[in-house]
Amino acid sequence: MDGRYLIGLDFGTLSVRGVLIDAGSGVAVDHHASPYRHGVMSGSLPQGTPLPPGFALQDPGDYLTAAEEVLARLGRDRHILAIGLDFTASSPLPTTTDGTPLSALMPGEPHAYVKLWKHSAQRYADAINAAGGAFLDDFGGRLSGEWLLAKAAEIAAEAPDVWAAADRFMEAGDWMVLRLTGREARNLGFAAYKAQYSAAAGYPPGIVPGLEARLARPLPAGSPAGELTDDWRRRTGILGPATVAVAIIDSHAVLPAVGAVEGGTMVGALGTSAGYLFLAERRVPLPVGLEGVAHGGSLPNLWLYEAGQAAFGDLLAWFVRTFPRGPDLSASFAAYNAEAATLAPGDNHLVGLDWWNGNRVPHADSRLSGLLMGFGLDTTAAGIYRALMEALCYGTRRVLELANAGGLDTRRLVMTSGLAETNPLLVAIMADVLGREIELPTIAHATASGAAIHGAVAAGVVADFKEGAARFGARSRRMFTPDSQRSARYELLFSAYCQMADLAPVRAAMRRIGPQGGAAPDIRVTAATAKPKPTFG
Repeated sequence: MDGRYLIGLDFGTLSVRGVLIDAGSGVAVDHHASPYRHGVMSGSLPQGTPLPPGFALQDPGDYLTAAEEVLARLGRDRHILAIGLDFTASSPLPTTTDGTPLSALMPGEPHAYVKLWKHSAQRYADAINAAGGAFLDDFGGRLSGEWLLAKAAEIAAEAPDVWAAADRFMEAGDWMVLRLTGREARNLGFAAYKAQYSAAAGYPPGIVPGLEARLARPLPAGSPAGELTDDWRRRTGILGPATVAVAIIDSHAVLPAVGAVEGGTMVGALGTSAGYLFLAERRVPLPVGLEGVAHGGSLPNLWLYEAGQAAFGDLLAWFVRTFPRGPDLSASFAAYNAEAATLAPGDNHLVGLDWWNGNRVPHADSRLSGLLMGFGLDTTAAGIYRALMEALCYGTRRVLELANAGGLDTRRLVMTSGLAETNPLLVAIMADVLGREIELPTIAHATASGAAIHGAVAAGVVADFKEGAARFGARSRRMFTPDSQRSARYELLFSAYCQMADLAPVRAAMRRIGPQGGAAPDIRVTAATAKPKPTFG
């Protein structure tokens, strides 16, 4: 296969990152990133329309511009066998039948844009949760305000003209596949985890008027969506079949890249937020507190249980930007890490909650907020920074303990993605807090490489994900072993974290003072079901 390549595209929060892999050697030979022109729109739209508090939107045109730059840079005049892509989720947008985003037709309407994963429609999720339904059984009885159903309800209630004009409501990853191939081919992972689709029952009925007609039957992970269109070939110079795989959730894409293709594995994708994935060969009931479970949406023939932290790298970046220690972000991180590394567990006398962008596990409430306890006149900036790192690790441990209590096998712990690769101090602290050995696979651009493996499976370059992981995934790994003395000291601190996290009055106060407060939409009872149903649209 000399001279033949795979491309993986990782659509993150602020940019798309691409990797070019030689299909013969399995080696990544080039990479490129392109930022989104408008980034995350949280204050106003490009035209100046102010946005309400809590909004986090993106312009889908930015995805196209960035993708064209990356594909042209990596693929021009090259024989590309396959293209795979992953995307942050849930980041849906309303479109016309042919995929034209409504933001292009209604540029001054906020609800016509992509609602980024960190945009929360929590009060609509609360109303759906209060109504109940069997579709919530695999999601702990509750939806997150970050997910597709809640965001659809928000549009229908607050911008009925937009909802009426929308022929489709699509995850941005599925939308990119449509633009690249000209074919609507949605991914089962997006549908199952973010829109509560099941093979037996389809999408949940009766949540938002007309929602089911705006969705589509999804395809399993590794399915081919189609080949790159002639227009994209002309603009990027790509040669070869360029088979495009269905999109995949970004945190799920790393699995084959880090060799996590078998049951009994927990993978933590530590980036802007953190996603924790538990692979199982047999189904157990969803452990209390975890977010959801589905089969075949991320890897064929495996159950994947999902949990996460809504703020991870975002939290540390916020602190370092707000209280800089150097001329740029990199220098400030280096200074804080160097000083924090000199502190032993408990030296800072601080314990924090990691809820700076809400809580996913176990409360599933985006209105919760961060908290630090133990301030004194001897508190230092580095002590606060370390406390925030420790809080992130306490959140990880809470997820792991809930999974184990629910019967999931976690004999192997793997951490990966940007923050795991760039901040070894954080991974070392995590090993001590968990009291478990952690694997850190050595692979650059793990998420984009995982997306490329999805492309390879879809195009038949490899027979399955196990072969794809062996040929194109990580070939070495670094091990982080916990220190028994530090782990013992963290037991007391983690206990304090759990006590803080479980105080209902604290959570109630957070909801009252948060920017996304407010009552849930009105609930009515229908004669057909005699169950409460939310009224949207």
